[in-house]
Amino acid sequence: MTKILIVEDDPAISETVAYNLVSEGYQIQVASDGLEGLELAREMQPDLVILDIMLPKMSGLDVCRMLKKESDHKILMMTARDSEVDILHGFDCGADDYVTKPFSMRLMKARAAALLRRGEPVLGGQEFEINAAEPAPRAATRSDENTLLVAENVELDSLAREVRVAGNIINMRPREFDLLEYLMRHPRQALSREMLLESVWGYTFLGDTRTVDVHIRWLRKKIEVDPAKPQRLVTVRSIGYKFIP
Repeated sequence: MTKILIVEDDPAISETVAYNLVSEGYQIQVASDGLEGLELAREMQPDLVILDIMLPKMSGLDVCRMLKKESDHKILMMTARDSEVDILHGFDCGADDYVTKPFSMRLMKARAAALLRRGEPVLGGQEFEINAAEPAPRAATRSDENTLLVAENVELDSLAREVRVAGNIINMRPREFDLLEYLMRHPRQALSREMLLESVWGYTFLGDTRTVDVHIRWLRKKIEVDPAKPQRLVTVRSIGYKFIP
């Protein structure tokens, strides 16, 4: 049975989340502070940790950082602070995703299910139809059965999970890599944030697309010559983004 650890000091929230996830067939344990959460995570080795940021005894950010150093726990952060800075701090500590309080249980269950599916193919091999009336896009060069994607100085090796820019290996978070791969496999196509959430993160749009914007900003810093004036990861106004080879 899939095991989920909830680390939350507000009993009303932890009990509600636990009740709803038990109804989905998950095995649930609850910790009420950061130290207890860290100890329980080490003991039970959960498939997913749902972790509040503001915790007594040890902050959720510190718990997240320590767990990620020890093993590849999937971590879903909960935050009552809606600023992008706090969300970025969570990602920097290794969080895989986040929800902002107050959240719906539909959103919580969707995010949890998506993270638990990680490891299964999320790109799905789906290709989008290109309008034949338009000039054919200059797709990223593909070789070795589509495992190597090349767009001038940007190279992505899907088997090695490596990205090189001008020959230099670039450190990528797992979701950054997945997002860049998806964009490179669909060159010059305007992809909505909702489509990217569904295709890369694995869940349908439930009202919050900022995580896409955050990851695009990170990718621009890593592959663009001037992140403030992107030439590869271009914003499509009122829609989303597209990759220019």
